[in-house]
Amino acid sequence: MAVKVHGASMSTCTARVLACLHEKGVEYEFVSVGLADGAHKQQPFLSLNPFGLVPVLEDEDLTLFESRAITRYLAHKYKDVGTDLLRLESLPESASVNVWMEVEAHQFNGPMQALIYQFIVNPKFGLPVDEQVVESNSEKFGKVLDVYEERLSKSKYLAGDYFSMADLHHFPYIVYFMTTPKSSLITSRLHVNAWWEDVASRPSIMKIKEGLKFD
Repeated sequence: MAVKVHGASMSTCTARVLACLHEKGVEYEFVSVGLADGAHKQQPFLSLNPFGLVPVLEDEDLTLFESRAITRYLAHKYKDVGTDLLRLESLPESASVNVWMEVEAHQFNGPMQALIYQFIVNPKFGLPVDEQVVESNSEKFGKVLDVYEERLSKSKYLAGDYFSMADLHHFPYIVYFMTTPKSSLITSRLHVNAWWEDVASRPSIMKIKEGLKFD
C-alpha cells in the first residue's frame, strides 16, 4: 500500500515531504486538505494532527506529523532506494547532514519565514507590510547567508559535495522568497546563488515547486 500524504500543494512543509518522496522514488497517494475552508482545524483532520497543521503522513498503522520528522522517517525506511539523503553509510557525512539540517531549522527558518509572511502572506489577507520587521529580518537573514556563502565556497552543497536532506529542507521557502523584493540577498552571493540554481534544477524539486503558489 502506498504511503498517504495529507497536505496542500502551496504548503512549504508539504512540499518538503513530497520532494523527499520523489528523491527516494517512492509512490504515494496525495490527499488535498482544504486550508482555505479550515479543514485542517476540524475533524477528521485533527485526529491525524491535533495541532491542525499540514502535512500528515500515513504509512500502514503509523501516522506522523511535522515535516522534518517525516522526511527523516522516509529517508531511514527507504534507505536502500533513491538518493541517500542522510548519508547513512558514512558517520562523518551523516553528522554533517544533521548539522546543516539543524542550521536550516534554527538559523535559516526564522528570518526567512518572517520575510515570507511580510511579502506574501500578509498582502493575501489585506495586511500591510511592516518595514521594520522586513529590515530587521533581512539583516538577520543576510548574516545567515554570509555563513552559507563561506560554507558553499568550500563545498558544492551544504553538508559536502553531495546533495542531501540539508539542501532539500531549504527549497520550499526559497521558491517563495525568490519572488520577493529581497531576492537579491541570495542572487548577490555567488556561491549561495549557484547552490540554489543547482538545487532548483533537480527533477524532484522542479516537479514539486510548480505547486508552490500562494493563490
